[in-house]
Amino acid sequence: MRSRRHGRTKETPELDITAFLNLMVVLVPFLLVSAVFSRVTILELNMPSGAGGGAADPGVSLEVVVRKQVLEISDGDKVIARFPNLNQEAASDGGAEVATDGESAVPLDENGLPIILPTEEVYDLAKLREFLLRIKESYPDKTDSILLMEQDVAYEHLVGIMDAVRSTQVMPKVEEGAQPDPEAKPETLELFPDISLGDAP
Repeated sequence: MRSRRHGRTKETPELDITAFLNLMVVLVPFLLVSAVFSRVTILELNMPSGAGGGAADPGVSLEVVVRKQVLEISDGDKVIARFPNLNQEAASDGGAEVATDGESAVPLDENGLPIILPTEEVYDLAKLREFLLRIKESYPDKTDSILLMEQDVAYEHLVGIMDAVRSTQVMPKVEEGAQPDPEAKPETLELFPDISLGDAP
């Protein structure tokens, strides 16, 4: 009996990975096609320079001052337009709980976190775009603007107002005597994309 057992040689079984390779050939292209790649968008901002304007500077200054209670447009010397906050009474009229920190009332949700309303519900972005569009028509070569904000303004409102200052949607112009196209879609018009940030005075 012993001689028979010692006479056998043990062979190492080969690992059959053919089925696994077939699975990978199908799975890898499927994963590549269905993968969602993250997209990073970088917004370029210009720091205010101490020197005077360049050769392309039309010679007018445009400042958008964002305060908690009002949105102002200034030419650097005086306020030329003012749009009051659309939601000043929201904190007192709404049913949400309000936490007071001495000066301002902040509405809170059921978890005790501050409620930040959408920018278009707090500031009149439609009037802001309309006024900026009139300025752009008067100064078509001007691309720079200054955005000044109070410290209490939420970051979400900063981004929303920056988008409004950078560009707007306008319907294509209809020539005289021509019928407007019912299927026409609004076009993106660049306003003042070169934005400098600062603190409101």
